[in-house]
Amino acid sequence: MEKITVYGAGSWGTALSYVLAQNGHDILLWSHRAEQAEEINRHSNERYLKGIKLPDSLKATSNIEEAVKHADVHVLAVPTKAMREVSADIAGYIEKPSLFVHVSKGIEPDSLKRVSELIREEIPEKWIEDLVVLSGPSHAEEVVLEHPTTVTAACENTHSAERVQDMFMNQYFRVYTNTDVIGVEIGGALKNIIALAVGITDGLGLGDNAKAAIMTRGLAEIARLGVKMGATPLTFSGLTGVGDLIVTCTSQHSRNWRAGNMLGKGKSLDEVLEEMGMVVEGIRTTKAAHQMAKAFEVPMPITEALYSVLFENVPTDEAVGHLMGRMKKNEMEDLIDLL
Repeated sequence: MEKITVYGAGSWGTALSYVLAQNGHDILLWSHRAEQAEEINRHSNERYLKGIKLPDSLKATSNIEEAVKHADVHVLAVPTKAMREVSADIAGYIEKPSLFVHVSKGIEPDSLKRVSELIREEIPEKWIEDLVVLSGPSHAEEVVLEHPTTVTAACENTHSAERVQDMFMNQYFRVYTNTDVIGVEIGGALKNIIALAVGITDGLGLGDNAKAAIMTRGLAEIARLGVKMGATPLTFSGLTGVGDLIVTCTSQHSRNWRAGNMLGKGKSLDEVLEEMGMVVEGIRTTKAAHQMAKAFEVPMPITEALYSVLFENVPTDEAVGHLMGRMKKNEMEDLIDLL
């Protein structure tokens, strides 16, 4: 049994707490809102996981000091934009080296830092026993229904990845290990951009051919950037590459697809965000990826087209037209470059 605190009581943090509690661990779920913590202690979190009864053993708190001092393992499930603040809060109370796990998918604009890099900048290295990334095609709504789900625990230290694998794995939640932290983080973050783009094409009514094109060429530009940053090409053919891309681009549970779909149907970005009422990581990540494409000198035409829609007020149909009118090229150029 591990003593674990999960930070972030949204759908994914709550679902992972559900898994860990079922696996017999001593779980404390931290929320920044006292009323939400009280509701979780009554075994529900209706805003994020409607109709689900949470395990009796799952406890919650809104006291960050209590949350930090409870744990030997810290699982960070807050949105990327809150990661620095929460990590700094943890650093203010931690008293012993601990294992950290993060499950967030995003890149910080301007700094262009991956989530693991943000955490290491805010929490002194002496308190980080190791840092593992848990990522993959996994909607919270299906995990708490105990539908079969597979994810990857990534860490350069295989022993730490295997510890997290043992912590989470059960009959419906299967965990693989990987040493390619960069590839796992880049695949998890950038697939949200492609899901937004697919949602736009669906909102425009452009059909399955367009969806297949965006997903396939989107994976190519994710891999192109990831490899330039030091990732292993094969990672993008796995769960955190093509696997996560498929589920995020095609599922009714995908916030990024739904946001894109509303944009394709003519709603403004402000209208979409107001209606969603939850964090859409792909919007912030699009800004970061636009900056990364320039910084690493990597062509990312789908990302650039989406950036023009989100931040430059280019009409969605015009952005699609620009993508289709690009200079001709050989499909295998990307593969040859990666290999």
